[in-house]
Amino acid sequence: MYKAVKKLALTVVPKRFLLKNELFFRSLFAINYRGKNHTCNICTHSLKRFIVIDDGDVLCPFCGSRARTRRLYDILTTEKLLSGRILHFSPSRSLYRVLSKEKSIDYVSTDFEDEFIATHRYDITAIDCPDNSFDLIICYHILEHIEDDSAAMRELFRVLKPGGTCLVQTPFKEGTDVYEDFSITSKEGRLKAFGQDDHVRIYSVNGLLQRLKTNKFTVSKQKEFKEDTRLGFTPETVLFLKKPVS
Repeated sequence: MYKAVKKLALTVVPKRFLLKNELFFRSLFAINYRGKNHTCNICTHSLKRFIVIDDGDVLCPFCGSRARTRRLYDILTTEKLLSGRILHFSPSRSLYRVLSKEKSIDYVSTDFEDEFIATHRYDITAIDCPDNSFDLIICYHILEHIEDDSAAMRELFRVLKPGGTCLVQTPFKEGTDVYEDFSITSKEGRLKAFGQDDHVRIYSVNGLLQRLKTNKFTVSKQKEFKEDTRLGFTPETVLFLKKPVS
């Protein structure tokens, strides 16, 4: 039902108007989802249930947050990372709405492809910021899209302050290697090889860790999170990276 309603809305309502009034339209659709079985930690609504979409992810009907976005916000709050200057790549609209209003931080959002709400348009392989600019960098589901991921990692390291934290997550496969093949350029080929038509590789956890370490990052934590159905969290892995102080 959600997919059909979304398709209809995009057909009859101009996209810019729809995005500007997204929360209003979502509130109308979400009336039947009100309940007490679940809670979205981003918009704080109580829910009868989350929306399960085609890829198995669970969406909040009120704010549209995905499971990984809710988990990310939980990490930011429980790990007390919401301080100082923060660089966030391609933020979801649900989390952008919260963090952009957070007065305790200097929040810098960026999206190179102009697909997400953002204040800047940085190329992750050549970030237009001075060295040691940010206390926290959020790089979620970005590196699998970047052909020269080593250049991106070097830039993330460069603009991160010494002692700062970089949160990284991508889709992961089993094993220890990284599968990439730049001869695969069609959407169909990339979907079959990497699981999404705009991905250029798929990492294993160990494969990504090795590349990050090669580019000077220290891995402070590798956290394996379990499912929490009440909050709509799914199992996932998140890497906590550090830039050494000296």
